[in-house]
Amino acid sequence: MKFTVNTNHSASVANLHLSRNNNQLRKSMARLSSGQRIENPTDDAGGMAVAMKLESQVLRSGAVMQNMLNAISYLEVQDGVLSGAGEILDRMSELKSLYHDVMKNDTDKASYDKEFRDLQVQLFEMSQIKFNGVSLFAQTTSDGTGDALFEGNSSQLNNINVFMTPEAEQGAIASIHRSLLLSAITINAATLSAVSFSRGDQSTFFRLASEDLSETINLGEISVQVYAQAIQNIATLRAENGASMSQLEHGYDHLIMQKNNLDAGRGRIMDVDVASESTRFSKYNILVQASTSMLAQANSLTGMALTLLQ
Repeated sequence: MKFTVNTNHSASVANLHLSRNNNQLRKSMARLSSGQRIENPTDDAGGMAVAMKLESQVLRSGAVMQNMLNAISYLEVQDGVLSGAGEILDRMSELKSLYHDVMKNDTDKASYDKEFRDLQVQLFEMSQIKFNGVSLFAQTTSDGTGDALFEGNSSQLNNINVFMTPEAEQGAIASIHRSLLLSAITINAATLSAVSFSRGDQSTFFRLASEDLSETINLGEISVQVYAQAIQNIATLRAENGASMSQLEHGYDHLIMQKNNLDAGRGRIMDVDVASESTRFSKYNILVQASTSMLAQANSLTGMALTLLQ
């Protein structure tokens, strides 16, 4: 056996293993303390790249889900106003019947007519309600170049697009309506069809909403059929509202599942397996202690050379 003092190969080998085991022990401790399998790109460069893209998609999905909830809230507020408008029209038609009661004198009829005129102004005020500064109802087309028309062609409507996937324009889009309340209650008495609010001349095209009390019409000028058609139009607007709300709710449920699946996929890449990593931690903890002990033993070997010199 050869004894040397300047070179201690055994100590160098023990020190190398101690360094390696200590490095693995530190990694295992970092993974267990953070809960992540990949602490830096050197652990799994490809996996980290995929996980980053999945995380970005998960965050975008969360933002889209919040946008969809806001759109549902918008529609809920809109439907509440439409429901109120329908109740006002019901009252208008009721006043029309009461107005023709033979038992009513002129004073009674004037009272009914006063209420009828006030309800017209209230309907117009309801059409101006906004949701966080965004109009619930429209009078012009989306580009503002023309009048919005109830049940008109696509260019005459006023819609808002809501993205239902993280891919935005490349994915599913829900188109919700700024309901055309004013057009729906502006009726052509000859055909009982809705026309644009701006065409209401109160002679043949009756506007059941008015910005100014002086521009309102009285009960004796409108037939019951006009009220009935206006109520039918409001019912159609509420049906459109309900369809848009249903589409958003189904899209939201689908997006929840998609987001959960994406999050799970990211977790499989990034999250540490605690059971497996605990085993690794125990292994390298023991190896570090063993390497430290062997390094001490290797360093003591050079002391044997002194025995030969004594």
